[in-house]
Amino acid sequence: MNLVGKQLEEDGFEFMAVNSKPKKDPQFVCLKDKTLHFIVVRYVLFPEDPRELDRGLMDKVKNHAEKFEALTYYAGVGLSNAADRRSPLILNAPYIVDYEGLVSY
Repeated sequence: MNLVGKQLEEDGFEFMAVNSKPKKDPQFVCLKDKTLHFIVVRYVLFPEDPRELDRGLMDKVKNHAEKFEALTYYAGVGLSNAADRRSPLILNAPYIVDYEGLVSY
């Protein structure tokens, strides 16, 4: 979430709500250019593909967003151990991030 939040901030989004609780969507509700944006963030561990999204979840969030005339985005973040991509992540150890930005839904 930190990586996505930093990108949103750099891109001029104003945070209206931030939710870091698991299974509570969207993670970010932002305002930019007088338009509301709902952003769902999901991380996956290698070898899963961070670009593969849960269409059922995204449809649910999009239906909710439409009630507020908001746009909906997905931010998939892939994580892997830097020393060996197939090894587990270790706290405070180097890691690789696979993130290509927001995907409009």
